Amino acid sequence: MPADLHAPARRRGGRWIEEWDPEDARFWRTTGERVARRNLALSVLSEHIGFSIWSLWSVLVLFMGPGYGVDAAGKFFLVSVATLVGACVRVPYTFAVARFGGRNWTVFSAALLLAPTAAAWAVMEPGTSYGTFLLVAVLTGVGGGNFASSMTNINAFFPLRRKGWALGLNAGGGNIGVPVVQLAGLLVIATAGDGSPRVLLAAYAPLIVLAAVLAWRFMDNLAPVAADTGAAAESVRDRHTWIMAFLYTGTFGSFIGYGFAFGLVLQNQFDRTPLQAAAVTFIGPLLGSLVRPLGGHWADRHGGARITLWTFGGMAAATLVVVAASRSGSLPVFLTGFIALFVLSGLGNGSTYKMIPGIYHARALAEGYAGEEAAARGRRLSGAAIGLIGAVGALGGLGVNLAFRQSFLSTGSGTGAFAAFLGFYAVCSLVTWAVYLRPRTPVPAAPRQAAYARV
Repeated sequence: MPADLHAPARRRGGRWIEEWDPEDARFWRTTGERVARRNLALSVLSEHIGFSIWSLWSVLVLFMGPGYGVDAAGKFFLVSVATLVGACVRVPYTFAVARFGGRNWTVFSAALLLAPTAAAWAVMEPGTSYGTFLLVAVLTGVGGGNFASSMTNINAFFPLRRKGWALGLNAGGGNIGVPVVQLAGLLVIATAGDGSPRVLLAAYAPLIVLAAVLAWRFMDNLAPVAADTGAAAESVRDRHTWIMAFLYTGTFGSFIGYGFAFGLVLQNQFDRTPLQAAAVTFIGPLLGSLVRPLGGHWADRHGGARITLWTFGGMAAATLVVVAASRSGSLPVFLTGFIALFVLSGLGNGSTYKMIPGIYHARALAEGYAGEEAAARGRRLSGAAIGLIGAVGALGGLGVNLAFRQSFLSTGSGTGAFAAFLGFYAVCSLVTWAVYLRPRTPVPAAPRQAAYARV
């Protein structure tokens, strides 16, 4: 197919690519890879800032001293509200890519981040009502939606053999928005003091504008990614969508939940000052973000299910370390175990997202599709499933923060919450092994199940 057929064309007033076939080796080599990488880079930037705004309250609560009149449980609830909204908006954000185009929606969703940033600027001072803080926390949740639309968009740009790497890099670059905003908060607290949250907010406004402008100028829409409610309905009915959503709750839910709660746990369980807490809060999310592409790469080479199982086993072991350190009051051991949880959850984030397109491609092959038809059907279904899985997975972050809130209300410690997480990781390990790795006797009636076992 001539390369010029894949060039961006004017359609509905924007940059549209009318034909896209990343599985075609010649097209990918001559045209596709260059275009895909450009869109990936700009997608990472927008998603990165979206994560920073979504996790803004994990930093703003460190600025909320006694004058704000908000206790630890109230701060955990603020963080939980932002988590909940970010999870819920992931579903419409996923389908917005097909409705409006990946480039167009990236421009809009990036610019929308100005709203919560400006709102937080207006209210961050002692004397503001708790209800007002809750409303602003709701607004910051829109940053969580950027992940779903970004992943759905990038999933369509890359061939199956590169999806683990591409989705891992896209998500990892976005996830780094969590430690970056925490590092920025640390810098503000260390230089301007914990009474200057508006300095942090002012720094993000021009970055939001930059991301929107670059997306408008250099990204592309893919016309073949047409609105497809049938794919959404089909993915909802497939049990593997919900199995993967459950597993992603264990990996990404842990990552984002711990990222939002880490500083509060250090302040309330180990009596750290805002500066002391901020000085280490960013380390875990940073490392977890950096290794996410590695998790995707390993999944490309060794199989996503195998890496995911190893990850959950490691997370259970790290949780045991955290529980022991929490009971003994050892901060160094606690930090070691907690940071290990971040790293392992980051690896698992990459491997689980690699599993999703592999599962649906295997399903297409088992249904009798072949070649590009199988690849196209796999992209169609996995693109719809990614948003649903991402939304449910993000709800795990809500569960983490509510578990911490209840644990501190009941016992004044996070130990009870960690004990619950340990049991959850054990269940995730069992499900991963039973569904995707357990040896099966091949029978003619079950080719589809055998195909799934190879993801």
